[in-house]
Amino acid sequence: MPGTATTPLPAAKDVKDLFEGLLGKSCEFHEGGTLDASGKNLVATYVDDALAMRALVAVDLPLAVYSGAAIGLMPPGGAQDLVSDGELPKTHRENAAEVLNIMASLFNTPGAPHLRLYSHHAPGEALAGDVSANLAKRGGRVDYTVEVKGYGKGALAVVLV
Repeated sequence: MPGTATTPLPAAKDVKDLFEGLLGKSCEFHEGGTLDASGKNLVATYVDDALAMRALVAVDLPLAVYSGAAIGLMPPGGAQDLVSDGELPKTHRENAAEVLNIMASLFNTPGAPHLRLYSHHAPGEALAGDVSANLAKRGGRVDYTVEVKGYGKGALAVVLV
């Protein structure tokens, strides 16, 4: 029956494997902690074929910078300076958004609705009310602390809508 299938939260191992494969770096994943929904986050929304929002993925500014730098083969020192300055340059944002785009594959399991990246919002951009509300909810989500080897650590949240 269309519209009643649910999307499962992706397994931690699958998220870790995706990050390590894309970044070409070892990553430490620890479940727990909570991404600060009101913080400076790169937020991706995923929709089904009817354009209904079904999931969100958010990375905090440090993880956006580190993943954007690592996938672009940029030096860790420069990335750490950007985090200290609270900046996410366009190139790093686009690189991190590519990671978020490929994360759509984690939602596409047998029997689940097909999801695709619909949009992403840079840290500091205003979020739509439904995106903000879902990012702040506590159920149907998993939070990780992720350390990209050689770069640094940040926070990641996967939220089902």
